Amino acid sequence: MQISRYTDYAYRVLMYLAINDQHRVTMVEIAEFYGISREHLRKVVHRLASLKYIHTYTGKGGGMELSETLENINLGQVFLEFEGRNSLIDCQQTHCPLRTSCDLNRIFYKAQDAFLNEISQYTLQDVLHNSVMVNKLMNT
Repeated sequence: MQISRYTDYAYRVLMYLAINDQHRVTMVEIAEFYGISREHLRKVVHRLASLKYIHTYTGKGGGMELSETLENINLGQVFLEFEGRNSLIDCQQTHCPLRTSCDLNRIFYKAQDAFLNEISQYTLQDVLHNSVMVNKLMNT
């Protein structure tokens, strides 16, 4: 199982904004820091804003900042809002002759549930305890 680049970038944006909360951060700043495309980032920022995780400002002095406290940004919720909950195996699509008697789909669903339960125990605040990472994220 691997998260999409879209979700990965969402987490990166949230972490960057959390550490650089002394000023409004621009997309250019984040794109340059991570070395990622501004176009990909634009879609992520738009989604984060529509989900009310961040505020965006246009014009002179524009940029973005977190709109939620770090403790209120749950990693599992962010994952679900960006990835959704999809079956790991699509038994209907593959036309598998075992699909009516096979337990793999149920097992993978339970495994995915365990994954979601685990990451849902953490917030953005929990991720920011690593001082080496925090120092790297600081815009100096």
